[in-house]
Amino acid sequence: MYFAALLARTEDGWEASDTELDDVETLSDLTELARESSDDDTVIVFIEQEDAWFGIVRIEGEEDPRIYVSDGAAAARSSYGEILTREILGDDLDDIVDELESLDLDGTEDGEPLADDTDDDEETGVAAEAVPAAPVGDRLILADLGMPPADLMALESDALAEIADALGAAEVLEAVR
Repeated sequence: MYFAALLARTEDGWEASDTELDDVETLSDLTELARESSDDDTVIVFIEQEDAWFGIVRIEGEEDPRIYVSDGAAAARSSYGEILTREILGDDLDDIVDELESLDLDGTEDGEPLADDTDDDEETGVAAEAVPAAPVGDRLILADLGMPPADLMALESDALAEIADALGAAEVLEAVR
């Protein structure tokens, strides 16, 4: 189960709205959704999957989105998380997926057994060890808004509420939860 919300910084403070991700298939779709939701310059997209991982996408005007994911490996095994981790890891993730796709169905390549530490995810085809089970992306994504990188990386449960509190947006986020 996913929770997704948009926070837009306005002259009067933060405004929050929950959002559906049903039509989001790419980072461009997510960015367009965020830009359409607000005329303001700063929009933050929160995505959370049942305390397994959370992601933040920050969109500032027409600049490229900035992305942070709390647990790259967990996120890479989910549809929306894979969008974010693929953008962060880029060609590295594409190379890993290509390598996995070249494997035979019996788990061997050219008759050679796989190394014992290889564990590919059947849903996405992403090797578990290929994506770190740690934070990935822009750790400075919220630093100028009151959330230092060390605090962001230390978050575990109820992370979005703690982030919203640090940004001064706890009440507006709670209203859409």
